[in-house]
Amino acid sequence: MPAEPSRSVSRRELLSQSGLGLGAVALSWILGQEERCLAAPHHPPRAKRVIWLFMEGGPSHLDLVDPKPLLGRLAGTPLPASFKEPLTAMGEKGSPLLAAPRTWRQHGESGMWASEWIPRIGACMDDIAVIRSCWTDGINHSGGVCQMNTCINVAGRPSLGAWVHYGLGAISQDLPAFVVMCDSGGRPVNGSRNWGSGFMPASNQGVRIHGNSQQPIANLNAPAGYSSARQQGKLSLLQNFNREFAAAHPQQTELEARIRSYDLAFRMQAQAPEAVDLAQETAATKRLYGLDRKQTSTFGRNCLLARRLVERGVRFIQLYHGTGSKWDSHAGIEAKHSALCQSMDQPVAGLLKDLKQRGLLDETLVIWGGEFGRTPMSEKGDGRDHNPTGFSIWMAGGGVHGGQTIGATDDLGLYAIEDRMHVKDIHASILWLLGLDNMQLAYDHRGRLERPTINEGTFFPGLVEG
Repeated sequence: MPAEPSRSVSRRELLSQSGLGLGAVALSWILGQEERCLAAPHHPPRAKRVIWLFMEGGPSHLDLVDPKPLLGRLAGTPLPASFKEPLTAMGEKGSPLLAAPRTWRQHGESGMWASEWIPRIGACMDDIAVIRSCWTDGINHSGGVCQMNTCINVAGRPSLGAWVHYGLGAISQDLPAFVVMCDSGGRPVNGSRNWGSGFMPASNQGVRIHGNSQQPIANLNAPAGYSSARQQGKLSLLQNFNREFAAAHPQQTELEARIRSYDLAFRMQAQAPEAVDLAQETAATKRLYGLDRKQTSTFGRNCLLARRLVERGVRFIQLYHGTGSKWDSHAGIEAKHSALCQSMDQPVAGLLKDLKQRGLLDETLVIWGGEFGRTPMSEKGDGRDHNPTGFSIWMAGGGVHGGQTIGATDDLGLYAIEDRMHVKDIHASILWLLGLDNMQLAYDHRGRLERPTINEGTFFPGLVEG
């Protein structure tokens, strides 16, 4: 009798047929192999890892990195007729222009401009590329934050970090590939959906850790009296239960993510305590990040943890500053932005300098920005409304050519007019720097190939050409 033709066996079939004899270590190895097989960049990467500094609420480009002298001269007057009122404007129609009473300085060999609100970041301008021509479709915080994370202003799609995890896999087998930290105990608008995996397996979603807690990673330390062997036995029993359930419910990717998370959590109990232990850092390093000052210690700690984590193989880290839309300044922008900048400027500059002196900046892409900018028109007399039609973000490291501005807004900073970059172009450029082509990276969702930038968006070559 001829031999029965062989056929490939799916992973879930393998799990269901293997019975209880397949231990947690073997399961972890199988799942890890599948993850690693995805890790094939489309072209040589410029960056290996990302730290995204997300200023939630929308910082004012007009007061930080995009000086507009005309705005000061026309302050108090209506928007000129030559500037069509934006259809997306949310503020009081006909509001007068609001001056940006900043002191501007040129920095470094490049002569890049920065205001007095960010002097330490200004000193790093030779390593920074400021993109002044960003625009988005999200006119409110929920839609804007959603789009800046997922390329679309409605919920349901994977975050950029999830796409990177899916496309490149994990660097470290003992730490999460995608980590999120907030600068308060609260949640950003949209909560965990900002770092979710959407229709992709839940194992690609971000892991939130609490950088300013005594225990940054919840339940990291084993209970008193628990030996490693006891923990492993408990994990193996849980894995057995989960495998049986997974075989009966193959459509539930959340359970597959849980199976992975149990094993990762066990490994993290050995590795992560060292990774988040800032006691190992010198006093000079802590001062560099501002840990010795109350105003800067919270975000400084998160930035220092980000450096320690990328050193140890975390691929994608997102740090929220102003968690809870605190950068939103419809009124009192002078006081609000001034305080936020003072809490953020030194930690961010410290991160750039520390990465550079450790030889990590060349392969670490640092991104700074919010979900949109602010309008040149006033709101409530002393504030600025949301501006999705023109705003700035900046990038440093990761192959980006520093000391340059890319694109431009008009003379009042209302519209992006030169080398315009939509959020989809920004995501495409980030992916390209990581070695991923946004049109080749795809996930089969119910028979439809889904791509991270929804079949749009292009890499901007000027980022690396200078």
